[in-house]
Amino acid sequence: MATNRDSNTFHGLLAATAMGVYLLLIVGATTALTDATAACSAWPACGDGFSLPATLDGWVALGHRVAAVLVGLLTLATLVSAWRTDTSRRVRATVTASAVLYPAQAGLGAVVATVGVGAALSTLHLVIGMAIFGGLLAALAWTLEADTGDPDDAPVGTPSMSPPADDGERPPVPTEPVARAKATVNAYFRLMKPRLMWLLCLVASAAMALAGTVSPGLTPEVIAATLGGGVLSIGASGTFNHVLERDVDRRMQRTSDRPLAVDLVPVRNAVAFGLLLTVASVALFASVNWLAAVLGVVAIAFYSVVYTLILKPNTVQNTVIGGAAGALPALIGWVAVTGDVGLGGIVLAVVIFMWTPAHFYNLALAYKDDYARGGFPMMPVVRGETETRKHILWWLGATLVSAAGLAVMDALGVVYLVTSILFGGAFLYFVVRLHYERDDTAAFRAFHASNAYLGMLLLAIVVDTLAL
Repeated sequence: MATNRDSNTFHGLLAATAMGVYLLLIVGATTALTDATAACSAWPACGDGFSLPATLDGWVALGHRVAAVLVGLLTLATLVSAWRTDTSRRVRATVTASAVLYPAQAGLGAVVATVGVGAALSTLHLVIGMAIFGGLLAALAWTLEADTGDPDDAPVGTPSMSPPADDGERPPVPTEPVARAKATVNAYFRLMKPRLMWLLCLVASAAMALAGTVSPGLTPEVIAATLGGGVLSIGASGTFNHVLERDVDRRMQRTSDRPLAVDLVPVRNAVAFGLLLTVASVALFASVNWLAAVLGVVAIAFYSVVYTLILKPNTVQNTVIGGAAGALPALIGWVAVTGDVGLGGIVLAVVIFMWTPAHFYNLALAYKDDYARGGFPMMPVVRGETETRKHILWWLGATLVSAAGLAVMDALGVVYLVTSILFGGAFLYFVVRLHYERDDTAAFRAFHASNAYLGMLLLAIVVDTLAL
């Protein structure tokens, strides 16, 4: 009979093998490897097939092949463990399918590396790699759900849209004139949700840096206007969100001290402030180009109206669909430099879109009771914590695959590759730990790991592109 130790070993093998396959996937997708392939076109080694490489590029190619052998052994060990432990049939079937596909993937990789076939076979090679990675991650999600899920964590359905009545309590507001003035200035600053600015501006910066490798439009003036417009756009969206959610904010512990919830800022003033930020934001974007200005208006309207008023209070998929708001800065940054919507900006936007649920569901777990009091149908409130943890793993896998797709851009190389592996692995580690620990502390760790992953990935894009 399988023990808990056997199950934990299987979980570890699954996670390690999945990240090993991801390593091969993203290295294969990185075009920097192209020159390395030409430097070592024999098999299994270089030269006559049994010689060591003479160049750095050749060592990169040979290292990739050695890694493929090691990951293959990991895959075999995972397959054996799947059949030795008490796992479900779908987990065994998925692991077995991945293990069967792996030799075919390796053989195809050998053909691609030595013969130099066309794009169709290279694409097939990449697709099979994604299928293997997806299968291993699916098996990990299913087995963690079975072994660490709470059987009493049943879905509760959509929360009541008529939360408990406001108890009338308010955090204290300063009455002394100077203190009140300082509090008011700080309140207007908080209306802009400044904690969101650094990451979203980094998204736009990475998009501009990428776009700068294919267009001459990256200038200091464009960077300043785009980032300035982005900051004001985020501030306008945050302000309108505060206005529209002020009544619910009073009922939730984490938001009960927001400026409009404590009546520190009048609603009329907040609306005027939001409109002023909107006009200034659009003006800055328009100074770059009109398409950037249009996307800026769309971003403000989407977050303020579509997400806040329509999605967030009415559907459990609010976080998923709402991810489009966070993805728009990628398009804006690309458009600011190139003047049109290009593939690089779209792929980066997809990465942000996929990352959003994997990121925010951790916060939803930590504040599950608070969201229930607010009447918001967040995933853990409606479908339970076990299901939410599984979905975090699904979306993490989708994020990693999207990031691997971005690696095909010529501008990205070793810095992006290493960052993707190290911080993607760390993100996965904390998500797996969340399944075991199942508490608020673990949820916050996974939340911060998600921030670190995306932040470092975006910085890696900037570093790699500026190094050209």
